[in-house]
Amino acid sequence: MTAPVPIDDVTIVGAGPAGAVAALVLARHGARVRLLDRARFPRPKLCGDTLNPGALALLDALVDTVPLRTRGLALSGMRLSGPGGARVEGRYPDGVAGLAVLRRDLDQWLVAQAVTAGATFDDGVLVRGPIMRDDAVAGVVVATPAGDRAHPSRLVLAADGRMSVLARACGLVTTPRRPRRWALGTYLDAVAGVDPGLGEMHVRPGGYLGIAPVPGGATNVCLVVPRTRAAAAVVDPWAAIRAAVAGDPHLAPRFADARPVARPVVLGPMALDATAAGAAGLLLAGDAAGFVDPMTGDGLRFAIAGGRLAADVAADVLAGRCRASEAPAVLARRRHALFAGKWRFNRGVRALVDGAPLVRAAAWAARAWPGAFEALVRYAGDVPRAA
Repeated sequence: MTAPVPIDDVTIVGAGPAGAVAALVLARHGARVRLLDRARFPRPKLCGDTLNPGALALLDALVDTVPLRTRGLALSGMRLSGPGGARVEGRYPDGVAGLAVLRRDLDQWLVAQAVTAGATFDDGVLVRGPIMRDDAVAGVVVATPAGDRAHPSRLVLAADGRMSVLARACGLVTTPRRPRRWALGTYLDAVAGVDPGLGEMHVRPGGYLGIAPVPGGATNVCLVVPRTRAAAAVVDPWAAIRAAVAGDPHLAPRFADARPVARPVVLGPMALDATAAGAAGLLLAGDAAGFVDPMTGDGLRFAIAGGRLAADVAADVLAGRCRASEAPAVLARRRHALFAGKWRFNRGVRALVDGAPLVRAAAWAARAWPGAFEALVRYAGDVPRAA
């Protein structure tokens, strides 16, 4: 007689930073954790490829990040430009830095930390949806060559991104009418004037262009455009990036000899709102819990912190300190307490981009009061207060 397969304590869908951090934390709590992802790892991922100082501090509190830092480039601050040539640089405090590291490498490294802690990782697994039992999530349904198979679990954590199958199946997410932007990203060589120690953000009315140096000598370039320009940009994203810089007298010379070294990737619409932090038996983390365009460069910090919050609440449920039906509300309160101030800041920055006069005024103010701009760079970078 075949022995029954043990039911996992927690199944985590999505092995990006939120899911991997949650798996790491829960495995250290002694939980039986299974981490699933539909992609085969290592895999590329559209991202700005930067960890801000706050995100690095969160990882430092969990693991030894020295091996990760050897795979990246230290970033000491940000360079911002606005229309008309206004340009300013903001530096982090002495001894504080961010890190430019390929998401392919970051995600693979974080998964390895979770596996070392005791989690089981299965890649190349397509999750079709949740198992529902008595109006609660009780596991997931996965696709196999032999057909769909039920994978029961005491709890499920959805960290499967902005198109989360689980969050959508449970009716937990909506797409807001504004802002509606698309991101076009690629890697280029021969971009002139890139400082290996600085990230860049070039804000223009309606959108922005992010530039970041990455290990190996290439440059990460990500153009974010409004809905009105998205249809044409999606058809030929490299042409859209070229057109955006060609029409800008301050950026065009830097891209005169640039050539893509990777196929451009398109993502959009980027905004996503979560109506709750989960449902009975299900908790959300990362982009599945709500996604906005990453203009301020703190998306990975939200993912890492959100993954840890979800893991802590899940650990409370497993230990009997919190009911599964109450866990989403508990997680929502903790997320609000930790993120509310930064959410308001990011909404303000995104609203600024929508208005040409505001962009010009902000660029002028940054140049006139560089000290105030440096304070904003530190806040956007989640620089630890003690720094």
